[in-house]
Amino acid sequence: MPKQLPLQFEFQSNQSFNTFYPGDNTELINHLKNIFINNEQQIFLWGEVASGKTHLLQAISQESKQQHKSNFYFSFDNNLLPDIEILTGLESFDIVCFDNIERIASNIEWEHAFFNFFNRHRDNNKQLVLSANCPPKYLPFQLPDLKTRMAWGLTLKITPLTDEQQLNALIYKANDLGFEIPVKVGKFLISHYARDIPSIWILLNKIDQATLAAKRKLTIPFLKQIMNEQEQNEAR
Repeated sequence: MPKQLPLQFEFQSNQSFNTFYPGDNTELINHLKNIFINNEQQIFLWGEVASGKTHLLQAISQESKQQHKSNFYFSFDNNLLPDIEILTGLESFDIVCFDNIERIASNIEWEHAFFNFFNRHRDNNKQLVLSANCPPKYLPFQLPDLKTRMAWGLTLKITPLTDEQQLNALIYKANDLGFEIPVKVGKFLISHYARDIPSIWILLNKIDQATLAAKRKLTIPFLKQIMNEQEQNEAR
């Protein structure tokens, strides 16, 4: 029997297609939304760090639940790979999503194990979605046949958000959380406290909690107060 996965590998219900700000990726997102209609056997999704790959793989997993498909999602850690036994039985899942596939590169045991899983899963005519920080041809795999298989399906690139789109994404995400960020406050937040999307999302959750607790609208002075209190708490 396959080992039970730790809780941190469960799906994140807030990471759906509806909560993803598309920017210039509308066509890509529409394609992923229709993954079961188009019946793509393999999709390789790549983009820069913090471009939204994890969110989109989680969204596919959510969609698979709604379609009553058996599904599996896993994100490879940069420092610690799991036991290869995690692959046992996955060939029978309708759709499998592996996030950060580049992190198994140069681990020959994992490369061989994944190669064998890949072949079994494909022979069963199941669907596979992979993400990485580079196109398939640049993956530093030691096993040539595995590297070749990475490019067998459809390859999609996530287009990074422009500065203006990052601001729009910030406002979009805040609205999803249930509070409003005025444009001036959003610009101040991005220019003074966060330069990348993941740190912005973390700050948004903290701001959401602070505005709820204080029952106040978000202004620049209030934002400064929230961030000062946050810095003091982290310094303790």
